[in-house]
Amino acid sequence: MKPPKFELADVIARFGADYVTRYSPNIYIQQVLSDILHCRTSHLGKHTQKCNHCNTEHTSYNSCRNRHCPKCQATKQALWVDELIKTTLPVKHFHIVFTVPHELNAICLQNSAEYYKMLFSSVWETLRSFGYTHYGIESGAVCVLHTWGQNLSLHPHIHCIVPAAGISLAGYQKYITKGGKYLYPVTQLSASFKALFLRKVKAYVKINNYRFNTVLQSAWDKKWVVHCEPSLAKAEHVIKYLGQYTHRVAITNHRILSITDTTVTFLYKDYADKSKQKPIPLTGVEFLRRFVQHILPKRFVKIRRYGVYSSRSRALRKVETLKMEVSTKPPITRQERIAELIGFDVLKCRKCKIGIMETIEQTAHQRAPPLQYSLSKCK
Repeated sequence: MKPPKFELADVIARFGADYVTRYSPNIYIQQVLSDILHCRTSHLGKHTQKCNHCNTEHTSYNSCRNRHCPKCQATKQALWVDELIKTTLPVKHFHIVFTVPHELNAICLQNSAEYYKMLFSSVWETLRSFGYTHYGIESGAVCVLHTWGQNLSLHPHIHCIVPAAGISLAGYQKYITKGGKYLYPVTQLSASFKALFLRKVKAYVKINNYRFNTVLQSAWDKKWVVHCEPSLAKAEHVIKYLGQYTHRVAITNHRILSITDTTVTFLYKDYADKSKQKPIPLTGVEFLRRFVQHILPKRFVKIRRYGVYSSRSRALRKVETLKMEVSTKPPITRQERIAELIGFDVLKCRKCKIGIMETIEQTAHQRAPPLQYSLSKCK
């Protein structure tokens, strides 16, 4: 893939100072923007490598490794997908997406960490109860939070992969032999999730003395739809499909078409028009305001495992056939895993194709200046 002509860092460099002046974001938001701005620049230091065969030298700038940076997620995504495939039960899996009406965004913006926490708990409680009532099992799920729509609007929703298996009340494995396309009735699933989530949100609003009665009533009057997809042939197909969503950020650099003195134009998928890609222009400050909405709270866990996929599941350890197979292969390094996954050894010399690049010099990370200073220097 060709390198993008424009990057998110370019948008921050050009409009970041105006955004900070207008909206006064907290220190954490400013730090995230600063990381993205300085990713793979001299500010974060550099390292020089030398081939042990042809003596070719190559200098690279360090990455910021921030989870909101569009340049730092590909490796993490590949490793996550590989790890999940190794620990997945050999059964059919279903992809289920839980969404909420946009009217509730006003409550989300008050305290996004608490809102997302209620969303996760409502999703799992709904899936867990349906597992018991429909099949008499302790089910499981791997859930991934997404917060954006194609036009960078706030659109919190959770992608789940749910296995067609679980632990029975007697403590034994039980597979779901289902002939239909879907794991649970979509209408019942939607109604149950709606009632459970709104009950939690209403209690939260009442405790904090917020006035969102109209918002809650509007959300209750709407029809909620939980999106379910038919099971794919193999578990790894579902995981690789979900893997496209796990480490995404709100926008990739390749979607940014142009940056002018006042606007940013980027591509979005119009689902109302057969998913056609269309350009959408926004002012630079508005673009950053929308992007910042999708910066998750500090240390917030956006990928969670429940039930039989939970690391603390005692039931999983009690059942022999549901235990993970212990590998007899010797452990490999992270670099070797990456080479296996992408089919390319990043340490191999690109010139002679024989030698290995060895680090001979490193420059330390500089102390970060205030974001406003960094932006003013860029501007």
